[in-house]
Amino acid sequence: MLRSISLAVFLAVIPATAFANKCPTIMAAIDAALPTATLAEADMNKVKELRAQGEKLHAAGDHAGSEAALNQAKTMLGI
Repeated sequence: MLRSISLAVFLAVIPATAFANKCPTIMAAIDAALPTATLAEADMNKVKELRAQGEKLHAAGDHAGSEAALNQAKTMLGI
């Protein structure tokens, strides 16, 4: 019985950690693209704001919100 419960908990946690690791990958892609980006100053500020918002949401555990903000920044950067 304990083995079945442990297995169920393990299988529930693994997908959650896999999705949680996507945010840092997106943030790294944005960070890599920022130095060579040719955006207007207002757009660059918006990208940086979205990047910061995504990191804040990720730290708070809102991975869906984080990915939404980070993907919007990626779109603006063209990556």
